[in-house]
Amino acid sequence: MEIRPLGPGFAAEVRGVGLADVAQRDDAYAAVRAAFEEHSVLLFRGQPVTDELQLAYSKRFGPLETAKAASRGEGTPFSVLTNVEPDGSLVPPDHKEALRARANQLWHTDSCFKDPPALASVLSVRVIPPAGGETEFASQRLGWERLPHPTRARLADACAWHDYSHSRGKISKTMISERERATLPPVRWRIRWHNPANGRDSLYVASHTYAIDGMPKEEAQALLGELIDHVTDPAHTYLHTWQPGDVVMWDNRCTLHRGRPWPDNQPRHIVRTTITATDADGLAGMRQVRTAA
Repeated sequence: MEIRPLGPGFAAEVRGVGLADVAQRDDAYAAVRAAFEEHSVLLFRGQPVTDELQLAYSKRFGPLETAKAASRGEGTPFSVLTNVEPDGSLVPPDHKEALRARANQLWHTDSCFKDPPALASVLSVRVIPPAGGETEFASQRLGWERLPHPTRARLADACAWHDYSHSRGKISKTMISERERATLPPVRWRIRWHNPANGRDSLYVASHTYAIDGMPKEEAQALLGELIDHVTDPAHTYLHTWQPGDVVMWDNRCTLHRGRPWPDNQPRHIVRTTITATDADGLAGMRQVRTAA
């Protein structure tokens, strides 16, 4: 297996090993898992992508989420994001799927608004627009390390609240249904995620994050905005331009990502599987305040 770095201190392309190898061979899984822990974002090119292969690969890394209420793929392991209707027509700009795409253009980490949250996401693009539609990544691990020491000390044991309706409300106040609100109540996580596999810490904030314990609302939202801006400084991001056969996997514990816009008259169809975090992935420490190092 060969690893080719892609981004500024994170993200890498995996060569010589594919999704089928990881699904079938323990040695391939171990090598890719180690690369995942080190590089946070992994790219596989030229994959013969099918739902079955994506599912088999994803299951190697842990239990899978089911897609959330009112989403395409609800109740299955596949979250389908598409602007293409079953009859082949494209959705209008005010359609919920178009609004969902706009919301996904906010910097976020998948499923921080769920309990348990996500360890990783695996994304394959099945239909690629001729221009636009890229996915951009930023490392919250490296963002944490760039913070001044007093700020790290201040945030080391802080806890924040995450809510799906908060981020969607930035796009449209009527975007989500009462059923979605009821099935996705706000959750509380520590702002620092400690990775037991490598001993490194990361920020854990996103567009879904709306409050910090013990801090006035306006102050907390200003700080959260500053932290996200800090992490996503353009000098520290990786922009992935999709090619047929690409599959990208990323660590939701320590990265932010966002989709980039594309023309409304062009189709785009992507399929995501999401691996649930467990205590072995550091989740236990997110539920309780631990003594700062």
